[in-house]
Amino acid sequence: MNNGALVRLVDVHKVYKTGEWEVPAVRGVSLEIKRGEFVALMGASGSGKSTLMNILGCLDRPSSGSYFLDDADVSGLDRDQLADIRNRKIGFVFQNFNLLPRTSARENAELPLVYSTQHLSHAQLREKADRVLSSVGLAGREDHHPSQLSGGQQQRVAIARALINEPEILLADEPTGNLDSRTSIEIMAIFQQLNERGITIIMVTHEQDIAAYARRNVFMRDGLILNDHAVSQRANAAAQLQNGTARPQGAPEAASTL
Repeated sequence: MNNGALVRLVDVHKVYKTGEWEVPAVRGVSLEIKRGEFVALMGASGSGKSTLMNILGCLDRPSSGSYFLDDADVSGLDRDQLADIRNRKIGFVFQNFNLLPRTSARENAELPLVYSTQHLSHAQLREKADRVLSSVGLAGREDHHPSQLSGGQQQRVAIARALINEPEILLADEPTGNLDSRTSIEIMAIFQQLNERGITIIMVTHEQDIAAYARRNVFMRDGLILNDHAVSQRANAAAQLQNGTARPQGAPEAASTL
């Protein structure tokens, strides 16, 4: 029984080999994340959180141990099978947005559908992309290229792209790392809204202020989980924006890019 866990890691290890040396990045992690949770994965550089995120996103396989995603053991799947899982079940949001610079917001959002098993017409692609762009506040910006958008707007395009295949899990790797403080709150408001809709979110961050928007914080050090607890005083991004809060508590002042 998995007790309702969408994600379940059992004694997962990841070892990288460099010549004659072996570098353990993840050392026996067991972790369960239930459907609908919002988890912030935290830790200093070298803690193993990015390696663990790659395993959770089916971008890499564990050296040993098991990874169950939605009750299916994906630990031993080959590259093509992992790609299929990623396309059907997982959406990715990155710190650097990873948008195609010479294509519009709409075309960037459509991209995952090009590789999906869905066979949509051009009109259907356009309608679906425009709908998801509108849902993240980009109605009217569909034809803009990344160079014509602020950092916050580019991250909204990236979120729309991650959502277009209606994934079960949204994985976000330092999603506010290149954004100013107010824009970070706006992005966290989108994440909290998505989580309220039932999307499971796993977010890597090194910022405690950003982790406070999650429901649960998991701290890693030296490839191990050091601490795992529910957030007792969760920050409400929408309320902060409504009240005119310009930045999370403790964050430096910055000019808005939106």
